[in-house]
Amino acid sequence: MSAEVFDVVNEADEVVGCALRAQVHGNPQLIHRVAHVLVFNSLGELFLQLRSPEKDVQPNRWDTSVGGHVDTGETYEQAARREMREELGIDGARIDPLYRYLHRNEYESEMVATFRALWDGPVQVDPTEITEGRFWSIAEIGGHPREIYTPNFLEELSRYRSWLASAGPEQGWRP
Repeated sequence: MSAEVFDVVNEADEVVGCALRAQVHGNPQLIHRVAHVLVFNSLGELFLQLRSPEKDVQPNRWDTSVGGHVDTGETYEQAARREMREELGIDGARIDPLYRYLHRNEYESEMVATFRALWDGPVQVDPTEITEGRFWSIAEIGGHPREIYTPNFLEELSRYRSWLASAGPEQGWRP
């Protein structure tokens, strides 16, 4: 895993070089690309994954439905589809691009492109990455202590709510 190579980008999301996974993690000066997918079912519930205790970032916390690094030369959409297949066994779902943002913390800097998918089919989580996964109502998510979630997911959820409010209710998937 540490031998993975990622494109390094500037704040305008232009490729300025490449670096190993081990170099970008732990160095917030190196911005690398990440794709997120928010997977909803037709009831409006959001799928969350419990990160494996083996993960190098935020183990044992509930996180965004799908999230993964964009490989060198790969598009955000290609990465989103690949990660959905690898992490959840979802293939062929329509995904819609929502927004892009720069996420920074003391550990890393990521240019994140977020997509949304509607999925009522089976989900097969990858046990090497995910301890468990399930659909949650938005109210249920808000009813738990914030500490059970990754900070990245909490930021993503806030951004999604803002996007939904500005995009209008017709953009939401509700029963």
